[in-house]
Amino acid sequence: MTDVPITLAPRGLDRARVTALLQRYGVYGAVAALLLFNAVFTDHFLTVDNLRTQLVQVSPIVIVALGMALVIGTEGVDLSVGSTMALASALLPLYLGYGLAPALLLALFAGVVVGLVNGSLVSLVGLQPIVATLALFVGGRGLALVIADGQLKQIENKDLLGLGTDSALGVPVVVLIAGVLAVAIAFLVQRTTFGRQLVAVGGNRAAAALAGLPVKRVLIGVYVLCGVLAALAGVLATARLTASDPSALGNLMELSAITAVVVGGTPLTGGSVRVLGTVTGALLMQLLHATLVTHNLHDSTAQMAQAAIILVAVYVARERRSR
Repeated sequence: MTDVPITLAPRGLDRARVTALLQRYGVYGAVAALLLFNAVFTDHFLTVDNLRTQLVQVSPIVIVALGMALVIGTEGVDLSVGSTMALASALLPLYLGYGLAPALLLALFAGVVVGLVNGSLVSLVGLQPIVATLALFVGGRGLALVIADGQLKQIENKDLLGLGTDSALGVPVVVLIAGVLAVAIAFLVQRTTFGRQLVAVGGNRAAAALAGLPVKRVLIGVYVLCGVLAALAGVLATARLTASDPSALGNLMELSAITAVVVGGTPLTGGSVRVLGTVTGALLMQLLHATLVTHNLHDSTAQMAQAAIILVAVYVARERRSR
């Protein structure tokens, strides 16, 4: 009789420990495995030009995913990030004649407005985040197409194009921007009052309100930050593509951002934000897509692989919460 608990307890402990390790460190192991695979089986993968290309391509995803991580940390979600990118991109050509600064400020202000609308619908009206942001998921891109007359517009402003092509100390500007933002968001979450309030609201919104925390203000602030980061990603993507294309820019970006956040270990139930995990999750998705395409597999295969990874990540998180 005494053998049963002695035998079962270590097994349960081992399983819980493995689940916790997978959630916390699995994304890093997956990136390491992909890097090793490509180093062995993909020609010219470890060249400076290729690695630079991978980092440049993943940078807008990282920027959007950082904002998404903040929203998911409050037990929310923002489906409008791709449309926000398109809206910011559509506004740029209209005001570049006045210089880069006014055009850039207007594009970022569009992100502020989108965030205010989303945050107000969630915190003041009480809509579910997926419903509140779905409105601008559809309407935002429609507005962007109206602003751009449904046409692709070439960008010739050298200052803007420099954001997508220039380098500083050998590192692409867009990569530097993504890196600085990652550090800033990590500092915000871990070292500021707002970050602690964000985590508390995501952990238990009712308890946070009873404790006197400004729940509504925190929620609005989080969605505004997400909107601004998405708008900035739209600006940088436009600079890299040398054109404003609201019909295509940011398509499926919400999927990529949510995947990066979830795979990076931030739970969909809120109460935690893992910035380094989010950045690594975005890199994992980029490497996975590049690997599949390089080995002559269709984009649809990459999307199915993303879906499978999301399911695994959510399952692992669910297993850990159940314990």
